[in-house]
Amino acid sequence: MNNMLFLIYHLSVYSRSVQNKTNMKIKFEHKLAIIIAFAALPAFAQKDPENIGTEVVNVVKPYTPTISDAFKVKETPSLDDEETLKKETIAYNIFSFPVASTFTPAKGKAVGVDKEQQERIYKNYATLGFGSYAAINAELFITENLNDTDYVGGMLRHQSSQGNIKGVDLDDKFYDTSLDLTYGSRNAGFSWTADMGYQNQVYNWYGIEEGVLTDAQFDAIDPAHTFHNFYVGARLNSKDGFFSEASLKYNRFWDALGSAENRFYVKPKFSFDVMSTKINTDFVIDYVGGTFEKDYYGINSIDFNYIGATSLEYNYINFGVQPSILYQKDDLSVNFGAGIFYSSGKQNGKSDGKLFVYPAIKASYKVVGDLMIFYAGAEGGLRQNSYRDFTNENPFLSPTLIVAPTDNQYDIYAGLKGKLANNISYNIRGGYNSEKNKALFMANAYDVANVNTEGYTYTNSFQVAYDDLKTLSFFGELKADFSKSVTFGINGTFNSYTTSIYDEAWNLPAIKLGSSLDVAITQKWFAGANVFFVGERKDIFPSDQSVKTLDSYFDANLNVGYKYNERLTAFLKANNIANQAYQKWINYPVQQFQIMLGASYKFDF
Repeated sequence: MNNMLFLIYHLSVYSRSVQNKTNMKIKFEHKLAIIIAFAALPAFAQKDPENIGTEVVNVVKPYTPTISDAFKVKETPSLDDEETLKKETIAYNIFSFPVASTFTPAKGKAVGVDKEQQERIYKNYATLGFGSYAAINAELFITENLNDTDYVGGMLRHQSSQGNIKGVDLDDKFYDTSLDLTYGSRNAGFSWTADMGYQNQVYNWYGIEEGVLTDAQFDAIDPAHTFHNFYVGARLNSKDGFFSEASLKYNRFWDALGSAENRFYVKPKFSFDVMSTKINTDFVIDYVGGTFEKDYYGINSIDFNYIGATSLEYNYINFGVQPSILYQKDDLSVNFGAGIFYSSGKQNGKSDGKLFVYPAIKASYKVVGDLMIFYAGAEGGLRQNSYRDFTNENPFLSPTLIVAPTDNQYDIYAGLKGKLANNISYNIRGGYNSEKNKALFMANAYDVANVNTEGYTYTNSFQVAYDDLKTLSFFGELKADFSKSVTFGINGTFNSYTTSIYDEAWNLPAIKLGSSLDVAITQKWFAGANVFFVGERKDIFPSDQSVKTLDSYFDANLNVGYKYNERLTAFLKANNIANQAYQKWINYPVQQFQIMLGASYKFDF
């Protein structure tokens, strides 16, 4: 212990002796002395066995707590650094360089797919069916290629029935036979076809009003009448140049009672582009002329003042031009145009000419792609009527008609069409149509004093009555392809008519509904069905000219087929399966439940 004290003493003396040196050196040496002293202390203590005793030292310090000033931490601290407010502009640079790759992908192999055997397409077919009411339905279609560009074709059709309609006493059979021939050529820049055909139709005026005729009058009726039609025509289509297409046709129509009619038209069309805008121009020259042997009252004169008097001769020629401009941008498509027609005609021995101007505007806009397309338009035109066209719609007309064109002033419409799903499409439309000189079918009046004793003067024929007609219409249609095997469609038309001359729009229904369903049951079996509904119509009783309401009707039809092989198919058709004896025309009931069994055969030469 004494040694340790001696060492401490000499160290302190030494430190004072060097006091004049720099402070950093003094402090360092002083610290070094203390460290050495404490390091040597245990060694000296271990050498001294003397017990120095223990002593407890209590250090007492009073606790005096203090409270600092409170402050609120800001939710959004303020930043004084201006640099934090600046948005740095970051520039991205891509340093691309080619990388050599030795990877060679292996050739893939397509997964095998089981392909269905493609059905062979035959050029020719024949159909033959027999049914109730001694009905026959036959068709034969033949086409043959002469070389790489030219071909010929022909179609023979026959439909007939021996009648025997329930409640009908007169002969009610009908025949309809036609033959059509075609020669055509397809080339790289254009194609053309030449057509020729003949049709023979036999009908009977079998619709007699009950309780009007005597037995002698009834027995004297010869209800048969025959139509003949012959035509030649051609069509030309061009893919190059401003000439687009043209069609022309000559039609000769006559009956067994001295009536005859000629119809000729030519319709060229030109199309060209000007500054990405498409310009179309349609031309038309349409002529119709004919004669009737006598009027409804059997007099060869046109000076009458009573209902039923008709002219014996008529002819009209219409000249028309319809230019239009097609504008398309994005989802909008607009076709601006107008129709200008000049009509020169002769009726009731008088000739006159008149100029007509019609709108020809159509527009469509894709609101939601193909899901919803809005379309609208305002169109019109001069429609050439003919004896031939009238008899195709109503074969029970008397050959004593007034034939004149219809002035369709305007047809304004708007609608929506599109898809509810990929396999469901729809179309709804509303319109307002104005027609001057609209042709309507109305029953001929019966007159006991009529000197004309032809088979159409006994309450069993119709005339053409003209009126100025305005029609408000709504149309809706829905089509669905539920699968490759099932397709369905339904449509409806609702009309409201306003007339100017007559009290009613004769024989025009306010409601028309239709629906169809086609099903491929298996690869061999298929079936189809269609139903249509026609609402009430107005006509007059021929005997007293009072208004008659014809009942509405519906007609349901079903067909089933079986494909025996790729050539031969058998079918079964059932028509009017509800067995309704409805009247499409006044006093003309239709055949009730009908059934037909037949087969079709495809072949090549």
